[in-house]
Amino acid sequence: MSCSAPGLDRVFLDLGPLTVYWYGVIIATGAFLGLWLATREADRLGLKKDLFVDLVVFAIPIAIISARIYYVIFEWENYVGGPWWDIFAIWEGGIAIHGALIGSVLTAIIYTRIKKVSFWQIVDIAAPSLILGQAIGRWGNFMNQEAHGGPVSEAYYNNFMQYMPDFITNQMCIGGTMYHPTFLYESVWNFLGLLFLILLRKYNPIRGELFLSYVIWYSVGRFFIEGMRTDSLYIIGSLRTAQFISVLLVVICIAIMIYRRKTGQVNRRYNGKKL
Repeated sequence: MSCSAPGLDRVFLDLGPLTVYWYGVIIATGAFLGLWLATREADRLGLKKDLFVDLVVFAIPIAIISARIYYVIFEWENYVGGPWWDIFAIWEGGIAIHGALIGSVLTAIIYTRIKKVSFWQIVDIAAPSLILGQAIGRWGNFMNQEAHGGPVSEAYYNNFMQYMPDFITNQMCIGGTMYHPTFLYESVWNFLGLLFLILLRKYNPIRGELFLSYVIWYSVGRFFIEGMRTDSLYIIGSLRTAQFISVLLVVICIAIMIYRRKTGQVNRRYNGKKL
């Protein structure tokens, strides 16, 4: 569908030699709120708040690096023959959430072993924070007019998109074409996931299953939303990498849940609760 509307300014603050973009501000906001949520839960469980502050100091840079490595691996043909420094040009776009998740989990495994605390307890506390950060972070993609879906039809616009706020529809008008706001679909899915995880934490406090449920919830939504996007990475032919990884993660997480229940690992206790 064709359109004509002004987009939003990507710049949050311009100080001459220093330019601060909305993308960075939104990502930082998501990270800060996620950390605040995690430290509140840690305090409720009697853990030191510094445990998560220190974890974030290591996890965030490692997550960014692993997210970039993941992206470059699957887009290697675009970097072969070009300037080698393009591999590090994150400011030009090109990071993947699955790569960030891999880096974060590996960091958490090493960190919890060093600190001699339960890995499953730590990632359970972090799960709502992760999905909150992702829900907020997608609005950074919105400001950059990226990670959107394909063009919308006239019928879809008339039935759905015209009821969205003008600032969203205007921002999704790119180059005279109206695109699906997949950032919004994923953000809403993640906020619903946050509510689901909070309820799950209250009624099913089995150690490890909150984090595994987070991965399953996010992966299911990502599988369907990824099919709408126009900037997907591909693993083989027309097979989208994010969809393949999403299915793989769902299978692995369900298998881990079944294994841990069958082997009695969920019957261990901490903080006086049978988990």
